[in-house]
Amino acid sequence: MSDLFRRALLRQLSPRTDREAVLRLLVIATFLRLLFAAMLGLGVDESYMVASGRSLSLGYFDHPPASWWLAWAAAHLAGTDPPIVVRLPFIALFALSTWLMFRIGTAVADEHAGFWAAFLLNLSPVFGVTTGTWVLPDGPLDCALLGATLCLLHALPARGRAAWQWWIATGLCAGLALFSKYSAGLTILGAVAYLATSQQHRRWLAHPAPYAAGLLALAVFAPVIAWNATHHWASFAFQGGRAAAGARFHPLGPITVLAGEALFLLPWIWAPMMALWLAALHRDNPAWRSRLLACLAAPPIILFALIAAWSSQRVLFHWAAPGYLMLFPLLGQAVAARLPSPALRRALAGTAIFVALGVSVVATQVRFDWLHPVIARVARQDPDIAAIDWTSLRGDLTARGLLPPGTIVGVPNWRDAGKIGYALGPGVTVVCLNNDAREFGIAAPPRRSIGRDMLLLAPEHARRAEHELASVFATISKLPAAPIRHAGRTLAEVAVARAVNLRQWPPPF
Repeated sequence: MSDLFRRALLRQLSPRTDREAVLRLLVIATFLRLLFAAMLGLGVDESYMVASGRSLSLGYFDHPPASWWLAWAAAHLAGTDPPIVVRLPFIALFALSTWLMFRIGTAVADEHAGFWAAFLLNLSPVFGVTTGTWVLPDGPLDCALLGATLCLLHALPARGRAAWQWWIATGLCAGLALFSKYSAGLTILGAVAYLATSQQHRRWLAHPAPYAAGLLALAVFAPVIAWNATHHWASFAFQGGRAAAGARFHPLGPITVLAGEALFLLPWIWAPMMALWLAALHRDNPAWRSRLLACLAAPPIILFALIAAWSSQRVLFHWAAPGYLMLFPLLGQAVAARLPSPALRRALAGTAIFVALGVSVVATQVRFDWLHPVIARVARQDPDIAAIDWTSLRGDLTARGLLPPGTIVGVPNWRDAGKIGYALGPGVTVVCLNNDAREFGIAAPPRRSIGRDMLLLAPEHARRAEHELASVFATISKLPAAPIRHAGRTLAEVAVARAVNLRQWPPPF
């Protein structure tokens, strides 16, 4: 069966031209992502972004606005916000990213290399599954970075008016990348490093076009700066503090981070990619396009590995993904050169099967719960709780008359506030009763509700939450718990309480 699938896959991905192959890849991969998006509820971060971002703003606590605006626009255009709707812009952006990757691979080598770069991008889980489907800042970030890279590849050898046009386009895309996620600045730093170290293109440092591009990028990013300036630099301080928090030497930190990044990419994709990166960084490498991509990749890969050596904050493995994004054209070129190898063809087909099966298992389990007996034996907590929407909670509370118009719901932490806020819908105000409230602390700060009653919902540590909040409410009365149900069974119980008269915020201790 697997051999038949492999042959069919190779036939589909071996059309008359590589351009046609990329278009087929786009159609097939987009269709599969739509299915995947429809079968899963919003994850913790997705729910948080959609629920806390229901009010349009020039900035948000965690990230610049691009991803928040995309989810907000999709929900408002459709008049509803189910997972498939708010994920549509991100699926569309990844389709564009796939095409841009093909064009970059073509610019670096040829269309054959471009196709395999795009194909491998779709196979890598951190890109093809999460970035390509979920409501995360990485979707618009990666698309804008690829656009900037393609424009830069055209700008560097250009002359005259064409050079100005490509540099301006590069600046616009770089600004959109910064408008998506702050880490885009690392890739921009890689471009500056390339210009400073390239004998062939160092002349651009004396030309006004790159500086005009930089000013344009800064202009696009300016609303984020303005928002931070009026919000005590909250977003800049939060993200910057992650790198410096609790400085202490962790000698194994970089190794752990690189190993995690290898898992997110797939180890057999990561290992040759790293070898190609190191080779392209060599100063005697005559292929300037390859060296440019290597310089763009270097800051995210190196910096986050180094941060893991001193910061007490956990470095998430996807943070360095923009660096690896720049290396797919090099990997596509290497694969295209070695493609006649039967072993390589089998490896590519096997990887496609592996990823497809993995995604199918996850999606069908979350949708139909068919692996519950196995999961119950090996997991202390059912992982489905994070992958489903807690809409049963809304039905239970509504049936009990606990959600009349004007209800304010208090939740002890931002993660649960996101899941609960998304499940209860835009008609219910959700307040995060925690000093670490993230965007909820800006969109719905507790101090606005002083003097008001709340319905407290605590999925975890209910006794501790009640003890910590007892000093800020006049009274807190327990009510029967509300279940979170999925596929006919209860996954968790949410503690429910009626809190009367929020007297102060923050708590006195």
